[in-house]
Amino acid sequence: MTSDQPLPPYAIRVSVCMASYRGAPYIAEQLQSILKELGANDEVVIVDDASPDNTIEVIRSITDPRIRLIESPQNRGYVRSFEAAVAASRGEYIFLSDQDDVWIPGRVAAMVEALESARVVASNFEMLGGGPRPWIPRLLPAWDRKPIANLLGVMIGYRAYYGCGMAFRRDMVPVFTPIPSYVHESHDLWLAICGNLSRSIAHLEKSTLLRRLHDSNETPAGFRSLGRIIAARVMLARLILEARRRLKR
Repeated sequence: MTSDQPLPPYAIRVSVCMASYRGAPYIAEQLQSILKELGANDEVVIVDDASPDNTIEVIRSITDPRIRLIESPQNRGYVRSFEAAVAASRGEYIFLSDQDDVWIPGRVAAMVEALESARVVASNFEMLGGGPRPWIPRLLPAWDRKPIANLLGVMIGYRAYYGCGMAFRRDMVPVFTPIPSYVHESHDLWLAICGNLSRSIAHLEKSTLLRRLHDSNETPAGFRSLGRIIAARVMLARLILEARRRLKR
């Protein structure tokens, strides 16, 4: 049974943090793929961002005590929902998850293994139903040793980090949260910046999930105006400075 009440006080290994909003068509399939990957002492923390559809009813229909549902009284955007889910999580390893993808079997084992020696891990993905991936290059293990090049790639836009393919250790929570107030999208790039500046990020070449692209995706799509591109680069520069400050602290 889904619940917003705490689970029994045992050690949590993996916390999957999900932000839901208008997720009714796909969230059940995604949750089933996640639950198959988890052990008895793991959890899925879902913060619903005041969905106007029946997303909450769909979540509650999945009778699994590992699911913790937190209902936001008002819509705050997916960045704040992810932040709230991470704050409520209790696991040693924290996975970020979109509501409409499908996890590939073996994802948790591969990423937890990487997190034994790195504070952050990022993996690749394939497209659900086949078809071409976005043009940005796949992540490569060689990038583990190139944090400065990775940061430059993030600034320029040719290093793609997707939150749905990322996870981090509990000791990164004080660095990752609170997410700076001026971040309204690209929380995944913020996590990538934190990982690279800590010089402890792993890049998995294997794909660990299938992404579903549709008209309701929260991830920004399409070309942006020059003004928005410049504003995004300024924001990323601010995030690099903020991450440096937090890591020194």
